[in-house]
Amino acid sequence: MMFAPVARLLLELVGKECTARGVITTEQLPHAIQELRRAADGAASHGASDAQDPDPDSSDDDNAPDGPPIGLSQRAYPLIELLEWTRKDDGFILWEAAKDF
Repeated sequence: MMFAPVARLLLELVGKECTARGVITTEQLPHAIQELRRAADGAASHGASDAQDPDPDSSDDDNAPDGPPIGLSQRAYPLIELLEWTRKDDGFILWEAAKDF
């Protein structure tokens, strides 16, 4: 499960459209892993946090984040791990959402 803004960012990095239903085929897995690793490594080395939680400028103290912003590498790692497990099993990734995102 992922929030739509994070899913959109990660899927766009691997060249996928953010439609309600989609697939990363077995043949596309190596490229997807490579692109996510490249983006995550680049973000980590530059201290970037491109995938922060939405609305970081909110002045409402009740909605203030409890810690530092969550960066792209932290968001991408679970998906990279899932893609690697799937590649080892010769599988593919499917997703389905309520609507395009």
